[in-house]
Amino acid sequence: MFSVFLKVMDFAVPILIMIFLGLFGTGILIELGFMQKFSGIVKPLFKHTNLPDTCASSFLIALGSTVAANGMVVNFKENGCINDKEAILCAMLNSTPAYVREIITYQIPIVLPALGPVVGGFYVMVFILTAIVKVSIIIIASKIFLTKNKCEYGETVSSKKVTLKDAVKKSLKRNRRLFTKIAVIYLSMTTIVFILRERGAFEIFSVLPLADLFGIPAESIVPLTSYVASPILGISLLGPMISSNGISYLQAMIVLMLGSMFMLPIFSIRALLPRYIAIFGPKVGIRIVAISSGISILVRFCILLILLSIAA
Repeated sequence: MFSVFLKVMDFAVPILIMIFLGLFGTGILIELGFMQKFSGIVKPLFKHTNLPDTCASSFLIALGSTVAANGMVVNFKENGCINDKEAILCAMLNSTPAYVREIITYQIPIVLPALGPVVGGFYVMVFILTAIVKVSIIIIASKIFLTKNKCEYGETVSSKKVTLKDAVKKSLKRNRRLFTKIAVIYLSMTTIVFILRERGAFEIFSVLPLADLFGIPAESIVPLTSYVASPILGISLLGPMISSNGISYLQAMIVLMLGSMFMLPIFSIRALLPRYIAIFGPKVGIRIVAISSGISILVRFCILLILLSIAA
């Protein structure tokens, strides 16, 4: 049990530090009035949607840090500026800049060289398509489920000019209880997830029966299973099979779609769910993770069906 506790602390402490910096950092920026000045940069992107104006300001922060942006969203929710539906769509939109960062830091330097231009390029395009679909669904959902909310972040804080010292004090006062609640929930959820993993609860996501069902070579089970545990490891094992013609391009694409479909629920439960529940609470946090992950899985499932129809 003590070893689990050490693993939880090793995993959770860096995340909690990011959440702390996100909450208090954005709070300071709001108190100093920086967000009022710079949110106009991204507001034109939102004028044809029913997303609240506060979403534009948090999206600006999300270009640098998703955690900080979501800390901003939960502040507005706590202050009654936005409701649950608006918080869900804002948080989902805040996750999309991470796609750009991941393409630059992961897809291009790691995936493309490992899988080659054909399969690697396909994987990158799936990633881009997922981001486009997610943004499109968010925009459409905002039109269907929301009416335009005029509440702005400037209305929830003092309009008087404050010094940096005062801004720090106000941010600490505003966010201290919220961060404590987030930390307690996040540590509790992460501990539960680690205990479940130690007891093999995630082994239900077995991919062993899939080789015959989807017409992929039996030897591809190793990279497929590895991908579910670690995408980088799976890609590293799949690359040599592609280059040695042990698996065709089409079969490799099928393996990648299968692997990512099985990996996403595990990743969502292990990493995203504790974080979003800690920040937004169980009701909103679970819905954000379920909808966002569901969109990603749906995109891959549709592409998998297309690939299987070509292979047939």
